[in-house]
Amino acid sequence: MTHMIYPQTNLNATEQLIIERGEGAYVYDNQGKKYLEGMAGLWCTSLGYAHPELMATVNEQLARLSYSHMFGGKTHPQGMALADELAAMVPVEDAQVFFGNSGSDANDTQIKLLRYYFNAIGKPEKRKIITRQRAYHGVTVAAGALTSLPVNLQFFDAPEEALGILRTDHPHYFTGRQGDETEAQFVDRITANLEALILREGPDTIAAFIAEPVTGASGVIVPPAGYYDKVQAILNKYDILFWADEVITGFGRLGEDFGCNAMGIQKPDMMSFAKQLSSAYYPISAAVIRGDMKEAIVEQSGKVGAFGHGYTYSGHPVACATALKVLEIYKRDKLFDHAATLGAYLQTKLQQFADHPLVGEVRGKGMVAALEMVSNKITGEGFADGSLGAYAISRCQEHGLILRAVAGNSLAVCPPLIINESHVDEICSVLGKVLDETLDHAHKQNLIKG
Repeated sequence: MTHMIYPQTNLNATEQLIIERGEGAYVYDNQGKKYLEGMAGLWCTSLGYAHPELMATVNEQLARLSYSHMFGGKTHPQGMALADELAAMVPVEDAQVFFGNSGSDANDTQIKLLRYYFNAIGKPEKRKIITRQRAYHGVTVAAGALTSLPVNLQFFDAPEEALGILRTDHPHYFTGRQGDETEAQFVDRITANLEALILREGPDTIAAFIAEPVTGASGVIVPPAGYYDKVQAILNKYDILFWADEVITGFGRLGEDFGCNAMGIQKPDMMSFAKQLSSAYYPISAAVIRGDMKEAIVEQSGKVGAFGHGYTYSGHPVACATALKVLEIYKRDKLFDHAATLGAYLQTKLQQFADHPLVGEVRGKGMVAALEMVSNKITGEGFADGSLGAYAISRCQEHGLILRAVAGNSLAVCPPLIINESHVDEICSVLGKVLDETLDHAHKQNLIKG
């Protein structure tokens, strides 16, 4: 065992799998065993591994300009080009872009931009942010306070009250419905709760509402039809900004360019990106805001002499060059169209498990999905802890497939966008075996209730 403190890991069970190399949609461990990477790393390796164009781009840029910062008026061509390319793509009005290194720091940046903006326009009291139950928006101090998953909150003493973090209902009908409530009634109830929260707190104190168009770590929650229409109507009514966290859903994951477009979210005010922006070949993130927000920030920064925010690696030239090449490949190879077509195939194939006695729900959109395992298929009751999900993931690994258990016992599927139908078939073949093995294990542990 090394001296490392591992991220997002039970620190009593580290170094379970040592990955040495990757190629295409597969990775290989230190024993030479081959695994289909069914999670695209951490929802991020959209173009797979060892992509020759990306490796060449990294090497060329390292040779040309390995590093340059963006403080004090300095810039470089790669950063300017990437900002302009992103601004032309996103559905934000007159989009303006700030670069960072991770999804977490992009969301931290957005919180600071919100405060700076509302101070600039004379509304300093407008600082609270509404997040959702079961949300995941990162793990830095501020972004971590927006996250609602217990494992990411317990023992960290997140400054939720100090940051003005408010929580409203998650939009997962399967686990959140009450009685014989229909999806439409469910949406009406939880959006009414949102409006009640806003009125209780005071609309003039609330800056923004943050949401992943489709969630990731919280279980791949796909909100019911009409949910975002009602949410945006409420936010518009009370002059609250819509902040789309597209760290996972951006760049083709849902079968369209952005999750907002896939889910019918109209002109978000802010968007956060990372992961598939560079296919994880180099760390980079982007916080995007409306043009008028930047104008107010520019004027305010002039009063103090500088906009006092930024990272050593903001707009790193190698990261920007890599992201530009990734966006070029997406367009050239029509990968968003491919993701839509293959995503439909993936979702159809996964439905074969809907009747499995261990599966309560199969859900997803485009190239991301989840199978939720339940103790009682009739009632949808879950399990007391996430041990069954951990067992299933270990069996997947034994069979040469890397997946991830999210929200306890949901098996997430999020393969690279470059895969083909044979890869989907391989995923489903392993999943069939694993679900049967996990059901047998659950029976032996007396975990099944119906």
